[in-house]
Amino acid sequence: MAKVQQKQDPVVVIGSGFGGLAAAVRLRAKGYPVVVLEARDQPGGRASVFKKDGYTFDAGPTVITAPYLFEELFELVGKNWEDYYEVMPVDPFYRVEFNDGTRFDYVGEEERLTDQIKDFNPDDVEGYRKLAEHSRRIFEVGYEQLADVPFDKLSDMLKVLPQIFKLENYRTVYGLVSKYIKDERLRQVFTFQPLLVGGNPFQTTSIYMLIHWLERKWGVHFAKGGTTSIVKALVQLLEDIDVEVRVNSPVEEIEVDEDGVATGVRLESGERIAAQFVVSNADPLFTYRHMIDPRHRKKHTDKAVERVKPSMGLFVIYFGTKKTYPDLAHHTIILGPRYRELLDDIFNKHVLADDFSLYLHAPTRSDKSMAPEGHEAFYVLSPVPNNRSDINWEEEKERYMDKILDYLDEKYIPGLKENLTVKFCVTPDYFEHELRSIDGAGFGPEPTLSQSAYFRFHNRSEDVDGLYFVGAGTHPGAGLPGVLSTAKVLDHLVPKSEQPVELPKAKKSKKKEQPAAE
Repeated sequence: MAKVQQKQDPVVVIGSGFGGLAAAVRLRAKGYPVVVLEARDQPGGRASVFKKDGYTFDAGPTVITAPYLFEELFELVGKNWEDYYEVMPVDPFYRVEFNDGTRFDYVGEEERLTDQIKDFNPDDVEGYRKLAEHSRRIFEVGYEQLADVPFDKLSDMLKVLPQIFKLENYRTVYGLVSKYIKDERLRQVFTFQPLLVGGNPFQTTSIYMLIHWLERKWGVHFAKGGTTSIVKALVQLLEDIDVEVRVNSPVEEIEVDEDGVATGVRLESGERIAAQFVVSNADPLFTYRHMIDPRHRKKHTDKAVERVKPSMGLFVIYFGTKKTYPDLAHHTIILGPRYRELLDDIFNKHVLADDFSLYLHAPTRSDKSMAPEGHEAFYVLSPVPNNRSDINWEEEKERYMDKILDYLDEKYIPGLKENLTVKFCVTPDYFEHELRSIDGAGFGPEPTLSQSAYFRFHNRSEDVDGLYFVGAGTHPGAGLPGVLSTAKVLDHLVPKSEQPVELPKAKKSKKKEQPAAE
């Protein structure tokens, strides 16, 4: 009599941020049965969505770079990404507004960049060309060679140290840019990018100058319907290839046997799910501290975890207006009167300064469906100290929100206060309690040289066999290209399934239309 094959245990992915969703696709392509467990009531993690009064607000990332990283997930399982979502280029990439009233449109074409540089300081044109060439070389090593490979062993780091020193990655981002650029405003134009991945340009290794060349190479894009439309596309893709994404399923514990092997998870509801192995898209700090019994953590003890320096916090205001502002760019970087000093207040002194720098996102500039007809949707982000500060956000948030909106009304969005239809905000408390990010950090560990590559949380746990990490907290780090690359690292670490479960047969492609904002 033929033996009946027992149903395989799935691979359990904890968290449905982009790292978890991408990992689920890649593991399914290797033949594994997969289940994704999301603690909250919607998928996406930091990339969830707020819908209110006809407005759609992306809760988190709004800038799509290296879009091929999304496309290849669909191609891996025989699907056409264009059947699931749509992206559009943004021009300029960012408009940078200075406190003195000058502005710089940060774009991809070198001639348009150098024409503007000439207006600021003609002597910096040649310096920029040298900086761009240096950024290209950093990109070829830091991104093309290292972003999707594991750094499990110290020898992996030692092998690349000669290249890191040759590329001057011992310098900070600001230090390297200052070598080539003399105008202080231009130095700010070419050093704010690490802030988009949680780094202080005065402390972050210059390997992050690869972001400049990455944007030059692939551009900056926006997803029609918002970044949430890509979350929906990936969830739909997973459904199409027989992967379940379960919401309202917070994991209480990763179960580990006496041999130190992850065997499954226990949910807060008490339900147990056995697993072939476990992939955590949760903050590694939270995973180690709260999901794994201390007796199974010889390296990542509570004391060791506490030594990790978290990135800064984020204060984000979401608001809508009954008036449109067509002169605004899609992405605007508003730089305050202080640069180095403000960042020192945020990252090192942990104080809430009187001044601020802001990132203003106006998605209706590219997609009017994000707001009711004739209205405008916005979000404005202010980098702030993480919750290692003593800031009481319940007491501060209304005052700080009004201060920022008053400033925008006065300088950039005239009549904002009288045309407001909806407003609300999130603080580092949202990141700590709702998103389970230790200390309310916006991007996991700060991306300094001593917390990058081998020195960042490893993609394969050193404490627990059968436990892997993806997401902003592990190598290569935060930002959508970094997070999606963590799932590619996982590809190198996990072999194909020995008992592969076949993918469903491809159905005829049918263009899926994005739903309008509720």
